[in-house]
Amino acid sequence: MTKVKETKRPLVLIAVMLAMFMSAVEATIVTTAMPTIVSELGGFSRYSWVFSSYLLMSTVTVLVYGKLADLFGRKPILFIGLSLFLLGSLLSGFASSMEQLIAFRLLQGLGAGAVMPIATTIVGDIYTTEERAKVQGYLSSVWGVSAVLGPAIGGTVVAYLRWEYIFWLNIPLGILAMIGIGFFLHEPEREKKVSIDYKGAALLMVSLSAILFWLVEGGQSFNRSSVLSLGILTVAVGLFIVFIFVERAAKDPLMPFSIWKNPVILYANLVSFTTGFILIGVSTYLPTYVTGVMEQPAIIAGFALTSMSIGWPLASSAAGHMLIRYGTFTVSFIGGISLIIGSALFVIMSPSSGPLWAALASFFIGVGMGLTGTSFVVTIQAVVPRKMRGSATAANMFMRNFGNTIGVAFYGAILNIGLLNYFKGKEINFGLEDVNLLLTEESRQALGVSEVQYLQKGLDISLQWVYIGVLLFAIVSVLLILRIPRGKELLHADD
Repeated sequence: MTKVKETKRPLVLIAVMLAMFMSAVEATIVTTAMPTIVSELGGFSRYSWVFSSYLLMSTVTVLVYGKLADLFGRKPILFIGLSLFLLGSLLSGFASSMEQLIAFRLLQGLGAGAVMPIATTIVGDIYTTEERAKVQGYLSSVWGVSAVLGPAIGGTVVAYLRWEYIFWLNIPLGILAMIGIGFFLHEPEREKKVSIDYKGAALLMVSLSAILFWLVEGGQSFNRSSVLSLGILTVAVGLFIVFIFVERAAKDPLMPFSIWKNPVILYANLVSFTTGFILIGVSTYLPTYVTGVMEQPAIIAGFALTSMSIGWPLASSAAGHMLIRYGTFTVSFIGGISLIIGSALFVIMSPSSGPLWAALASFFIGVGMGLTGTSFVVTIQAVVPRKMRGSATAANMFMRNFGNTIGVAFYGAILNIGLLNYFKGKEINFGLEDVNLLLTEESRQALGVSEVQYLQKGLDISLQWVYIGVLLFAIVSVLLILRIPRGKELLHADD
């Protein structure tokens, strides 16, 4: 048997972090450039689809890539994903219409689905459990750095170059990551004969695409109670039920349901789903509260949100040290308590609390995300064999992404209902779109003092209901964490 070359772990880790940074920074850097892109390409009505298309494809392909990485190896599947991502990035820069940009973002998302799960799985392969717990802190720091640098890079590129370079910056980063992984990661040989669950993959992707489309566009492109809406939802749920039956009969299923029988994986994935709700609720609406209700400039709102990106990597690094000593339950429970504290601070926040209060609450949410996320990834990778590690890691990441997506629709509905109820029957005739007038100082000055106060009160009350929803999901997360088995021996299941 041919001896496997030694993997250069530090160089592979750098390459993996580079690939993750490229994927993580994509959201914040594009957001900064979108006003410029829309002004040049037009198509404002399709604005949301520039983000939705990327989100849809990157979410629905995560599970497929995780399974393919188990079958064919991490390196070739990651290379396929990175190649598609870079091709989508290249073409996005050449887009001459909003429709073309959306299509190329779909291609980007198709590749992006491979990056996060496989990069994390590679770390699980080349490091022992003790080392893995510490290294996950480095991986989490990528998210913090990308959240801070993304807007700054995006603003600089748009100011001094052109918006096309927002996408083209990915190309040298991706090529460097592929070179590092190609030369320094060496995997053991795999079985030549593999059984690919094509039917399961097709059913999963179509059903999840339909569900995510319904969640993202429902209430915008079509009414949720319309015949079209009910038809999409019926088809999506029906295909997913068929997928479950197909997977149970498959020789080598795309989604091995057997791993969900492990209580650690089951509750870790359920908590990842609920924390996805928490994350999207805070990141989406905190800037709106700070700018619209507290009347702070956008840079201060960014600072309040960035504090979450500071707490997250710090907690991930601490979790790496704590896991080996105290075990998964203790570390994730502390993380859950931190989520409750942060959520409670948001609930009792008032316009007079100031941005430092918002930043503190955001920091506690980041700590909770860092402690729970790191605990779950390290533990899941420890309790499954190597041949299932890609699928198990991808399933956990998918659950958090899925929670994000459903959370967008959930909190959007809460906010809109709250505002509509507030406006109903009032003498001042305002609607949902008028809330935008609170988000800049210039537009606030164009209104009367009483009108500004009226709109701010409505936004404050409605966002409080959003934060109550965030707190409820934090409480549910802790209740689920209480079901995770105690003991440190879980972390040594694969040793």
